[in-house]
Amino acid sequence: MGLFDDLSRFLENRLEEFLRNNPHLELEALLEQLRQQEEDTLKLIADLQVQEKRSQDDILSTAQEIQRWHIRVQKAKDGGRQDLVAAAQEREAALLREGNQKWGHMQGLKERLNQSQELLGKIQVRRQEVQAKAAQAQTARAQAQAQQQRIETNGWTNSPQSSANSFDDLEEKFRRWETEDELDAMKRNLGKK
Repeated sequence: MGLFDDLSRFLENRLEEFLRNNPHLELEALLEQLRQQEEDTLKLIADLQVQEKRSQDDILSTAQEIQRWHIRVQKAKDGGRQDLVAAAQEREAALLREGNQKWGHMQGLKERLNQSQELLGKIQVRRQEVQAKAAQAQTARAQAQAQQQRIETNGWTNSPQSSANSFDDLEEKFRRWETEDELDAMKRNLGKK
């Protein structure tokens, strides 16, 4: 396992170094991560909303059952059936406890739903910020490339003039040297005669 851990750590370090050297790619990776988080959060919100709806339906069903047993308790009292009153009251109390638990569960779902929606808002704001930075980086990169092209283009267009001037100077130096050399050769030839 140590070899795999070392390899994994090495690859992570190389990736981090690559991303540091290519900040626009780091922004793209961050954007993708935020998109994924946004998608996951939206799925969680949808799931929580379904659970909340089920919970509400379940609470409503329990409330109707409590109401039914409350009516039965009253009916048994009115009918003088004390043997049924106690059992019906027990059933009604058990349903009330169950309803309270379901209510608490639904409140927990609502809290999680609120937190998830807040998180979604934060993710969306962060994604917009990163998109703005990515756009700025893209603009800066485009400007840098345009500047580099201008420099290269200017370098090529200016080079022939400066090169021509350099070649003209060089041409002149060689002509002078060759002329002097010819004069020296003539002097030597005259001196020999």
